[in-house]
Order: sequence, then structure tokens, then C-alpha cells
Amino acid sequence: MGVSRRQAIREGWLHRVAVTVCRDERGRILVHRRSEQLSRFPGLYEVVVGGAVDVGESYEQAAARELAEELGIRVLPRLLFTFINRSGLSPHWLGVHEAVVPDAVVPDPDEVAWHGWLTEPELRSALLEWRFTPDSHEAFSRYLAFRTAQS
Repeated sequence: MGVSRRQAIREGWLHRVAVTVCRDERGRILVHRRSEQLSRFPGLYEVVVGGAVDVGESYEQAAARELAEELGIRVLPRLLFTFINRSGLSPHWLGVHEAVVPDAVVPDPDEVAWHGWLTEPELRSALLEWRFTPDSHEAFSRYLAFRTAQS
């Protein structure tokens, strides 16, 4: 039997989180604002969609599950890299994925208060002006470095 993410955070235990950078066919990136009733980082913006990886679940399975739960879409995200993320509430392994998703996502209103599609330059500006989650800053900067290294 596993432990909950809440317990892992409270105890400072290393746990796994899967997130996905969602792009549309034009290359824009999905950005969303977290619902105000969420316990972690209410009302902050995010560049990634994701959540905890369950015991026995792969990063890819968790990322796909989270995309279905939070955005109502069924896609298979591609795992790009993992790293120990020390930003946020507690240290955790962060599996960063990428997926091309339809423009017409249907976010869960309990999770997502607003969403929109931004170009990379628009997102770079937003990261300086809007309040984003710590994971968003860390994951997106590493994502850009990864993409640069691959090209």
C-alpha cells in the first residue's frame, strides 16, 4: 500500500509527480490558472498539467491519467526527462512529458479556473508577470533547455 501525496509532503518524503507540457498543432503552450479551492497553490498559474504518480504506475500512465482527469483528453504523452525537483512544498521526482493536444480541451472546473494558449514569447513574458507555481518555473526552464539540446 502506498502513501498519499499529502502525507509524503507533510513528512518530507521523496515521491513521484508526472507533468505534461501541452502544445497545440501550432506549437502554442497551454497555460492554466489553478482553482481557488485547491489545497496546493490555489489561484496560481501553471505551465504543466499533472499530479502524483500512484504506486505501480509509470510516469507515462500517470501523465495520461492526469490529462484525462484535468483536461478531459485522451493522449499518450512522451516522457522527456526526470529530475529531483526541490522547488515547491517538498522534494519530489518530477517526470516531464510533452504532448500535442487538441485546442478544445474541457478542463475540470474543480481543478482549472481559466486556461489559454500562449506562444513561447508570450509565455516568457507571463512567467515574469503572473504568479506561477514553483514547479512551473523549474519544469519549463528545464523543458526549454532540453528542447534546445535536442535541436
